Parts: sequence; C-alpha cells; structure tokens
Amino acid sequence: MADSESEELLPPAAELPPGLEFYRRTDTFSEQSVPAGLLKAHATKPGIWGLIRVTDGELHYRIEDERRIPAETRLRAGLAPGVVEPTIRHSVEPAGPVRFHVEFFRVAAPPR
Repeated sequence: MADSESEELLPPAAELPPGLEFYRRTDTFSEQSVPAGLLKAHATKPGIWGLIRVTDGELHYRIEDERRIPAETRLRAGLAPGVVEPTIRHSVEPAGPVRFHVEFFRVAAPPR
C-alpha cells in the first residue's frame, strides 16, 4: 500500500497517452475461450499499453494494483475501451456471453 504521507494513489488512466503506435492485437475471446491468465491479476511489460475492446456483451475490468485507486469498470460494446497501463496489475471477468479483444500499443520509434 502507498504511504499516505509520501505517496498518493493515482486514478487509473482513462486514455492512451500521445506518441504511441499500435503493434499487435489478440484473437477475439469469448466467455468460454478467455485465457485463464486474463482472469487473474496480471500486468503488461514496461512501456506496453493496451485497449480492451468489447464487441458483444459485457466484461468486468478490474484495476488491482497498489499504485492505483482500486477500480472496476463494466466494459460494453460501443462504449469506451478499458485502458491497460504498463506494469499495472489488472484482471477481467466475463459478465455472461461476451466477445472482446486486446489491442497493444508502444512508444512510436523515432523516424530514421
């Protein structure tokens, strides 16, 4: 936990920062095919951001990192995606039938 006198918890990010480039997308997952690792707290590597996009149904997205204010969002098709910050622990849980994928972004390479 953060020391309240020296370190204040930050809210989860609501959007990607500027200067990132798309580099990879997962397959589309359903409530039956979601990998077990996504259902428990996990994190991306340093510098790697993600967007969780629900295309059908609903998904619970939880921020479970001691560096952030705990949060749970219900992600739905047509609404804003869930933002995954580098190294911040999070998990997902299907809320019934769902289809979703994750898009990954990293800092854009400087032009040569």
